[in-house]
Amino acid sequence: MNRSDFPILKETVHGRPLVYLDNAATSQKPQAVIDAIAEAYSHWNSNIHRGVHHLSQVATMKHEEARQAVAEFIGAKSSDEIIFTKGTTDSLNALAFALGEKPTPSQKGGEPRAWVEEGDEIIVSAVEHHSNIVPWQMLCERKKAVLRHIPLREDRTLDIEAFKGLLNEKTKLVSVAHVSNVLGIINPVDEIVRIAHSHGVPVCIDGAQSVPHMQVDVQALDCDFLAFSGHKMYGPTGIGVLYGKREWLEQLPPHEGGGEMINHVRWSGTTYNDLPYKFEAGTPNFVGSYALHKAVEYMQSIGWEAIEAHERELTEYCERQLTAIEGVHVYAAGQPKAGVISFNVFDSQKSKVESQKPNEGLIHPFDIGTLLDQQGVAVRTGHHCAEPLIDELGVPGTVRVSFGLYNDKSDVDAFIAALKKAIMILS
Repeated sequence: MNRSDFPILKETVHGRPLVYLDNAATSQKPQAVIDAIAEAYSHWNSNIHRGVHHLSQVATMKHEEARQAVAEFIGAKSSDEIIFTKGTTDSLNALAFALGEKPTPSQKGGEPRAWVEEGDEIIVSAVEHHSNIVPWQMLCERKKAVLRHIPLREDRTLDIEAFKGLLNEKTKLVSVAHVSNVLGIINPVDEIVRIAHSHGVPVCIDGAQSVPHMQVDVQALDCDFLAFSGHKMYGPTGIGVLYGKREWLEQLPPHEGGGEMINHVRWSGTTYNDLPYKFEAGTPNFVGSYALHKAVEYMQSIGWEAIEAHERELTEYCERQLTAIEGVHVYAAGQPKAGVISFNVFDSQKSKVESQKPNEGLIHPFDIGTLLDQQGVAVRTGHHCAEPLIDELGVPGTVRVSFGLYNDKSDVDAFIAALKKAIMILS
């Protein structure tokens, strides 16, 4: 892994070398991605799909090449199954809106599927980010449906037996995170898909925390939908993806109206464009898609085997260091994780265990994060947009460290040294 590819890592913070451990929130960008943005605006900036002139044709080609690259990156059957969005949140909101509206007739014929109606149920899990909770709550409120969640076992993994019990004839969708953005646990989404499909229920996977860290093949998983963001996988902000199986996307109604998503507009009514364009109203983020393509190429140049092995080793190394510090409690310690560790520090003579009173002796995570920042170490503190899970942990928040492919053991060592100093000051 070549750290020199990421210019921001040369920065200093409060006079200290930057140690960036907030990758679950957003990743830093390699020079290739930064250059791609400058190239697009400098050489072929023009609205796509709407012009016969050279610049428009080049921009259109770059955008569609990016769509094809993303399709191959996640194993989609066709680039038509790749919808460009603003990010994971936008993708999930688009899906939640569409599933509550009247389905459009399939281009291949057949009866429209039953959409979410009054009394229906949607299942998420106890570890979800707000982006995979609130859109479904809004849909359920609009349609008078019911949102249920898969509970956790004592080891903080999903209770699959309880999940089986939640499924019934009213279940219309299961939407779960591939990786918890708080605990880092890799959820058994392949098993969840298999069980849901045995009941005829489609599955959406929130891949925001998995796609940057492991190979995700939508055909192997057989998921119906997948949402993820460019900015967490070394790409730019403002670009993301909603993957959907063609048979679903053909019937889903568009969530936005305007230019590009139409075939014809008359006062008598509008007919919609073909896939994937009926879901991409207005001028798309073609500069973002081009830069995302470069991020995909960058990750592919390193290779999944190397990325996964490196981040797994780094995460395990950090967890061993943390659990050796008196008073530090790592949540879901010992569970396999995808580059994310959450912990808290307790001013106690013995390590904290979850069966004790949750806030007894707690040093507030914000105070830990502030002192780490003063030493040049960037971490995330708070509820991480996962308040139901934090409530279940019984704490006001956690300190979260999260790794990217450019981090190394020297980052962990610097973080551990800074943490010990912060604990000494606050204890």
